Amino acid sequence: MDQVLSRLPRQHDKNLLVGFETNDDAGVYLISPNQALVQTVDFFTPIVDDPYQFGQISAANSLSDVYAMGGTPISALTIVGFPRTGLDFGILESILAGGMNKMMEAGCTVVGGHSIGDEEIKFGYAVTGLIDPEKVIRNVGAQGEDVLVLTKPLGTGVIGTAVKREAVEDSVVQASVRWMIQLNRQTSKIAQGYEVHAMTDITGFGLLGHARMMAQGSGVTLEFDHTRIPAMGGALDCIDRKMIPGGLVNNRKYLEPMVEFKGTVPEPMRTLLFDPQTSGGLLISCRADQAEAMILEMQRHEIPANAIGTAVEMGPMPLRVI
Repeated sequence: MDQVLSRLPRQHDKNLLVGFETNDDAGVYLISPNQALVQTVDFFTPIVDDPYQFGQISAANSLSDVYAMGGTPISALTIVGFPRTGLDFGILESILAGGMNKMMEAGCTVVGGHSIGDEEIKFGYAVTGLIDPEKVIRNVGAQGEDVLVLTKPLGTGVIGTAVKREAVEDSVVQASVRWMIQLNRQTSKIAQGYEVHAMTDITGFGLLGHARMMAQGSGVTLEFDHTRIPAMGGALDCIDRKMIPGGLVNNRKYLEPMVEFKGTVPEPMRTLLFDPQTSGGLLISCRADQAEAMILEMQRHEIPANAIGTAVEMGPMPLRVI
């Protein structure tokens, strides 16, 4: 996609504050001197068997891009692909109900949508939010000595692959579902109270994929301590049993030449860092002397925020894992 987008003509609109040039989480468009729209869209195929949970996960994932920019979602349009025959329409009703549950929790109004007949189920939302144009948080802007904070553990990709192969305990699946349906709403709200220089949500490109965009766009190297990066329960076991999704393989093939790994980083952890996440946490680059207070406030709200690294002077690689 990067190669395709780079060949498109550049748009010139003074009101477009954030476009797709830096692969940011959402677009930002100025509508008045004190207000801008945050716009994003996301949809995907089922990653869990329960249709209601799938709807919840899809909604939380779609909302996350707005939260990653520091915005407040206000409205959403539903995107549905569903077979015309062969499946009970009660499944579609459950998917929509799950999505509505999370949209209502977010205070985001579903105003309509569009559906098509499709042999493969697809579901998601186009979400619009509001933001103060002076308070947009981008995925670039990290500064040297910033502390890097991650707010959810990793592992949804490998656990999801194990689900498809019917090779994982239900307790592991339900624990991962609880992470995926957790909104990044409170996390974003807390982060906005501190000097945050860059923020992004961790989704399909994995931790290192989203970190690479932050590092290169900011002109720094991001250095991660692998011992501080949390894994979901059962995720490393899934890796040991070769439950590797295709997205992880593609992420690793593309990103590994950009990562300097210390020799002591175990292979399962290296693999996990490329794992494509669904509705993952936020990666936050925060001013060093404010990071501890921010983390403690998040933890008081039962958000498992953890300092996992630092931004340092740009080196030969944009990413380093020690």
